[in-house]
Order: sequence, then structure tokens, then C-alpha cells
Amino acid sequence: MKNLVPSFEVITPSFGSSFAYFSYSEKTNNKSDVWHYHPEIELVYVNGGSGKRQIGSHISYYTDGDLILIGSNLPHCGFTNEQTGNKIETVIQMKPNFLGNDFLDITEMKKIQNLMNQARVGIAFDNETKRKVGAQIEIMQSQNPFDRLLNLLKILNELAISNDDILLNADGFSLETQVQDNDKINVIFNFVKDHFYEPITLDEVAGLVSMTVPSFCRFFKKITNKTFTSFVNEYRLVHACKLLAEKPISITEICFESGFNNFSHFNKLFKEYTGKSASQYRNELKNIIK
Repeated sequence: MKNLVPSFEVITPSFGSSFAYFSYSEKTNNKSDVWHYHPEIELVYVNGGSGKRQIGSHISYYTDGDLILIGSNLPHCGFTNEQTGNKIETVIQMKPNFLGNDFLDITEMKKIQNLMNQARVGIAFDNETKRKVGAQIEIMQSQNPFDRLLNLLKILNELAISNDDILLNADGFSLETQVQDNDKINVIFNFVKDHFYEPITLDEVAGLVSMTVPSFCRFFKKITNKTFTSFVNEYRLVHACKLLAEKPISITEICFESGFNNFSHFNKLFKEYTGKSASQYRNELKNIIK
């Protein structure tokens, strides 16, 4: 069986900098299927395209690019691949204390300090913030290390005062529990990522983490604020959204390729999740992507 534990990513700052900065053209960042984590806070800007994002227990589908801030040690997958259709993906990774142990405590940095704390559950930024900050992030590619640092501070401040922010995981979500609990929840997330299109039973997944079904259900709900069934259904529905945008196949085929075995049940859940039918979602998405 494939190793289900998320990989720990070792990150080295860019030459002459206190943080890492990487810019990838189109599909050259190949981590979209790698479930990983690291102590660095990560800021990602995807210029154009659409795709799937999984951060902690949150799963969703983005369109017209993405701008996200991921907290320290919050497991996630990559956001682009050969189907995404993005122009550029830029990734900035910084240790929580990359500015020094006390710098965030000064008065001028209080809003940025609050932003860093909120990032523990993952934040997405939309509309004007995504466009404005995304352009500033890409400019950093040609800047020297000092100007790049100044620009990053401006960017963090823009994010801190933004009204376009969306917290991705439920309030109270945290993987900062005991180490053995982290290992269990990460095994579960990785298993769902790799097997969502197959039938998954509670007995099977509880067995993966050596728990009884009742204990597992209580554990999963306590950590994620979701039932396991809801989590799996969300994963399948987001994959269905991805297929609706990217594959010219029938909605019936999408239903079964996404792991649902009942078309009526799929239609009901899809409408509850998105507020529209699958055909309506596909038609509206075509207009957005044009």
C-alpha cells in the first residue's frame, strides 16, 4: 500500500533572503498530488486557470486563479497540474519568525500578526485582493532581496486589511493536537484523497487508524467539525465540479467517476452543496472561463 503519511517538506530560503520564493510557469510545479506539510507559512498565487484545492479538511474548486495563505504545519496538496490551465504559479514560504522573534509584537505589525494567526486554518482571497496582490507577488521575481522583503511586508499588510478573505477550515479546526492524533488524521485525509472514487466504509477507515467505528467517528468530528461521511461527500462533489469544468463527458459519467453510486443521491447532494444543478453549474462555469 502507498505510504499514507503526508510528506514533510524541507524548505530552504532563496539565496540572499530570509524566505523562499519560487515562480513556476504553467504546469511545472508538480506537487499537485503530494499531501505535505512544513513549518513555514505559505502564500500561493495561481495566475489564471481553475483547479482543486485541499487544505486541512477543506476541499473546494477555484476558478480564475487563486490566492491562498496556509498556516504553519497545515497539510495541503499542490494547486496546479497539467489540467489547471494557469499561466504562472508563485509560491512564497516563510518561517513564522522569519522577521525575528519579537518583530511581530511591535504596534505596526499587529494586523499582520493577526493574519498569521488566522492562517492556521487556511485563508483564500478573492476579487480585487487576488488581482492586486497577485500582481505584486509576481513583481517580486525581478527584485533584489531587500526590495523583495519590503514588497512582502506590503503584501502581508494588504492581506491583513483585506475584506475579500475566506477562512477555509471551520472555526476551531486545528491539527495542533497530540502527535499521534496528527498522524491519524493525516492518514485518513491521504486515504480519502487516493480512494474517494471507490466505496469507503467506516469499518475500513477506522481500521487504518486502529480505532473502533464509534471512537473514530467521535475523533474525526472533534478534529474537523465534520462527520466523515460529509468529508468524503465534499471531496467527491469538488471532484465532480472539477470534471464538469474540464471534461466533456456526461453528468451521469461524472457522478460515477466521482465515487457516487446513485445518480439521484448525487444530484441532491450537488444542489445542496453548490445551490444549483450540475448542468447549471457547468453552463455558468463556461461563461466564467471564457
